Amino acid sequence: MDGTTETTGAGRQEQPGAGPDQPGAGLRERKKLATRQALALATVQLAIERGLENVRVEDITRAVNVSRRTFTNYFASKEEAIASVSADRFARAAQALRDRPASEPLADSLAEVFAAQHQAADQLDRERMAPIRMLMSSPALQGEVLKTMVAAERPLAEVIAERTGTDPQHDLRTQVLAASVMAAVQAATALWGTGDGSLPDMIRQAVRQVAERPPAGADPRRAPAPTPASPGSKSR
Repeated sequence: MDGTTETTGAGRQEQPGAGPDQPGAGLRERKKLATRQALALATVQLAIERGLENVRVEDITRAVNVSRRTFTNYFASKEEAIASVSADRFARAAQALRDRPASEPLADSLAEVFAAQHQAADQLDRERMAPIRMLMSSPALQGEVLKTMVAAERPLAEVIAERTGTDPQHDLRTQVLAASVMAAVQAATALWGTGDGSLPDMIRQAVRQVAERPPAGADPRRAPAPTPASPGSKSR
């Protein structure tokens, strides 16, 4: 979770990355997705306003005008509801990577798609940041977000493999790269949560640091070249 209130969540019934406007989704499916998103949004908003420990499931369902049973159809806890925002964001980043130009260096593609999913964080003011940082410090919420990141590694590895011409099931570096990218996003988000700075920029920097080399056996033309040192620069 990065503090933005974008709420396309990833509940237990639907796949992450789905949304109510998803092409081909039927009316019933769109309604279910809209309900899930509304529950995630209400949970985030109430947790920011009151503090996560002061929010009950009944408060969430009252805000959305649904039953407790409806909430539990989608989420096992309020922490899972909030973490679903991140789950969906990671799924959209993987799909966006698939849509990037094949000729673009992999590190650039990875950095841009993950940074783009966190642009809303740059619009937050200091007053709004305080409760968000408090929310992000919750161990229970951190655990749920970690689960979403682990779950996001496999689909990300599959897209990386498509880009690099490797086998995601047997190529270790492809799997390691996907896990490293997710860890880089988490590290950047954690650092942003304790200080100032642009979250998208931090994510770009962190992801590029772990994505400098392509998976073994990959097409080198799709890998980023080392960034040349500027004239007159000195090593530190």
